[in-house]
Amino acid sequence: MAETQLADVLVEMADTLVDEFDVIDFLHVLTERCVQLLGISAAGLLLTDQQDTLQVVAASSERTRLLELFQLQTDQGPCVDCFRTGQPVSVADLPAAGRWPRFTAAATEVGFAAVHALPMRLRSEVIGALNLFDTNPGALDEGKLRIGQALADVATIGLLQQRAIHRRDIVTEQLQTALNSRILIEQAKGVLAERHHLDVADAFALLRSGARSHNRRLSELAQAIVDGSEQMIPPGDATSRPS
Repeated sequence: MAETQLADVLVEMADTLVDEFDVIDFLHVLTERCVQLLGISAAGLLLTDQQDTLQVVAASSERTRLLELFQLQTDQGPCVDCFRTGQPVSVADLPAAGRWPRFTAAATEVGFAAVHALPMRLRSEVIGALNLFDTNPGALDEGKLRIGQALADVATIGLLQQRAIHRRDIVTEQLQTALNSRILIEQAKGVLAERHHLDVADAFALLRSGARSHNRRLSELAQAIVDGSEQMIPPGDATSRPS
């Protein structure tokens, strides 16, 4: 059963690897599939920008995104170490391990007890890291870690497809475009959340649903929401009408 699910996910991800594929949506699918396949509580993904600085690009939940941001702000945590070393980092019991005190306190506060970070790399090139969180302490078995790494590898190949690996400027240009799109999407989430009295997670779900239903890029729709050229109405909301 697990092998069939993994095969289905790999096919799904491969199907998105076409010209002009939506990077942000692709990476959000990756985090969601990690949660489903590995039986973990949440997943987050960080990529480097043009200055080789890690940035949060995708997360399976809002609390995970905020925790990843905190990790970067404090410059300590499993993803930071994983990116710097290019090696997996696994902590089965965060409070007991005594590593990254500020990150551990923040993770514990939002309910996470274990964390595993996997590098996003191709040969010697490391472009980011995939974080796997669990609310229960405990190690992730070897089989699940291999599946997680396989998904991270597929995502890495997707991001670097049709790019010469030795031409770093071309690679970082694509990653920077994804990060710029992320900023637009965050702004659009805020607009929708305020306009329709939604929490941030529901605002993102509305934005993503609208982009998919009209076969549009998330960043394109987000730009339209931010500049006011388009509005969105949540399903069943009879009180909100475009002006």
